[in-house]
Order: sequence, then C-alpha cells, then structure tokens
Amino acid sequence: MKVLSLVGARPQIIKEAVLHEAFKSRGIREILVHSGQHYDRNMSDVFFEVLNIREPDYNLNAGSGKHGEMTGKIMIEFEKVVEKEKPDIIVVYGDTNTTLAGAIVGAKLKIPVAHVEAGIRQQPKDMPEEINRILTDHVSKLLFCPSQLAVENLKKEGITNGVHFVGDVMYDLFKKMESRFSYESFEKLNLKENRYIVLTLHRDFNVDHKEILEKILRAVSRVSERFQIVFPIHPRTKNRVKEFGLQDCLKGVTVIEPVDYLNLMGLVKKCHKVITDSGGLQKEAYFAGKRAIVLMPDTGWRELVEAGWNRLASADNLLDLVLEDEEVEYPADLYGNGDSAQKIVGIISSFSA
Repeated sequence: MKVLSLVGARPQIIKEAVLHEAFKSRGIREILVHSGQHYDRNMSDVFFEVLNIREPDYNLNAGSGKHGEMTGKIMIEFEKVVEKEKPDIIVVYGDTNTTLAGAIVGAKLKIPVAHVEAGIRQQPKDMPEEINRILTDHVSKLLFCPSQLAVENLKKEGITNGVHFVGDVMYDLFKKMESRFSYESFEKLNLKENRYIVLTLHRDFNVDHKEILEKILRAVSRVSERFQIVFPIHPRTKNRVKEFGLQDCLKGVTVIEPVDYLNLMGLVKKCHKVITDSGGLQKEAYFAGKRAIVLMPDTGWRELVEAGWNRLASADNLLDLVLEDEEVEYPADLYGNGDSAQKIVGIISSFSA
C-alpha cells in the first residue's frame, strides 16, 4: 500500500510525524508532500529538528496569497504528484487551504481521501477554516474524529459511513514528548509552580483592534496583581502593541520571546491556568491537566467547554473568568488514550475503496 500525506502548516507537520512512525511500523510506504503554504524556519524547520521530522519528498512551493489563488496553486501542483505516484489513499490533516486542495484533488481523481481531525465544527460558518473542514469532510471516505462530539457533528450532517472515533493525534504527541518537555524557561524566569498563568494572544479579532487589545491587556495587568503572567508574545501582537502605544498595559507582565513546543509545554505543565486564543494550546492545556480561558467567541474544541473545564471569554469578562476559583472535575479521556495514530493506520491498512 502507498499513502500520500499532504501537509502545509505546523500542526499538520506534527500530526503527520506521529502517523509516520505508525505507518513505518506496519510496513506501509508513505510519501510526504508539503504544499509550501507555511514554509519558513519558524513554522517548519524548528519542528523538523526537535521532533525528528523528516524532510518532505515533494515541496509544492505554493507560498501565500488569496484563498482561491493558494488553493488553486496547491491543487495544480499536487495533482501532478498524485498522477505520478498513484497512491492508494491520500491523507489530509486539519482545516487549511492545503487540506481542502488535497481533498478536492483526491475526490476528482477518485482516490480515497482520509481526513485526520474530521468533524470539528465552529462558528462562524463563513470562516475559511470552517468552509475547509466541511467541504473536506463531505468528500472524504475515511473520517478520523478526535472526539465523540466530532462524530455527532458529522452525524447531524448525514455523514456516518467511514466515520471513526480514534482520539486525538496531538494527545499521542503530548504523551510521547512529555518526558522531553523542557523546564529551561520555567527555571530561567524563576517561576513558582501553580502561581503563574501562561498567556498567548495572536488572533486578528483580539489584537488588530486597539480598543479590544487594550481591554484584554488591562485585564491581564489586573490579573498580574495576583498571579505572575508569562506572555510569549507573538510577532503580530508585539507589532500591534507598539503601533497602538499600549506598552504601559504590559506593566507587571513577564513578556518573553516565543518559545518552542518543548519549552511551552514545560511552562504549561507547571502553571496555574492558561489564557489563549490558540486552537492547539487550549487543548494542550487540557492534556497537561490545566484549565484554559479561551479568548474566542467559539471553539472547535467545544467538548472542553461543555464539560466546564475550559471557559470561553471576551475582553469584557476575561478578568472575572481568570480569577474564578470554581472547582471542576477533570473530564478524562475526551480525546482517547494516546494511541490514535495506531488506530488510524490500522483502519487505513485494512481499507478498500
């Protein structure tokens, strides 16, 4: 069996790396294609090194651009690779333009598409990621769901064939890498366990409007009177703080440069809570047994909110939610047992179109 995996962004690179080991263990030949959607040292190469991720067999060099332009470029170049390699199955990951491009090419060429992280749904419905998810799920033959809620989401849309609850590949990664988490940043900052909060902030709706960003940072500054705030600042956010003249709002906040996955997970493991608008970190906080205040109007990981573990917040209620002391029982096993990759590869290996 020959599998063609298409990736184009950091989370997809990581998921593929976890699956690659499982493919190798079953003797399945996997060819890795990188679309080039996000291909720079910060987004990819650091993870190649830290996670021992291999170089792709093909790089489509799609680069950035408008949604239609980018998706079209990837489709044109990926189709050439597919026709040359003639895979038995195409594996796509997540919700990017790369994901949709790969799914459309596979469906048009009548090659089965497997979607890793299927069934995630999030408002608003017109956001690019949501469009990519829905269209990809509707043309995929195998739909690998990270949670039972994702299975239910697909069922509501009439998709039941080929749907499998396998758990979350990112939990596989967390368990695999846990022994290698770095506490260098924790020690360098002289932090006290459970007495600080990790903050990440980068979404346009949070940082591109002065009034909203100022409200968030002022709330964070108030929180810093009780808990130290460790803020690995995203370049986009750093630029907006400077542009809007909000440097004073960061007084009392420990602002540091972005850190790699191993150091970030080390910080999360020992923190009190997490404040984030990152799709991945709100879930990684759960893996680490930490609650997250999610600065988003909705989340793809609704099961965490429905369980009461994570809380959705806005600039207006952030302070109250962060300082809330409500005890919540940890909702175990929402994302499987850490063996998602083996389950996915097992299903793929026995699949016949």
